[in-house]
Amino acid sequence: MTVQLNGDTLTVASDATVTTLLEHLNVKQQRVVVELNRRIIAKSDYADTALTDGDALEIIQFVPGG
Repeated sequence: MTVQLNGDTLTVASDATVTTLLEHLNVKQQRVVVELNRRIIAKSDYADTALTDGDALEIIQFVPGG
């Protein structure tokens, strides 16, 4: 299935969750906020939040420093 990730089309497995997507992208869960279809997902819900075809995600990463 395909999802929109930060404005780009990405193909993911049909059983993908927010957690498996982050793992696939090598992104650490502790340093990001994930918005799914314009709704921020709690980190505690990442593993249980299934992705569906056509979902729109935004992943915002926090970078130390300033």
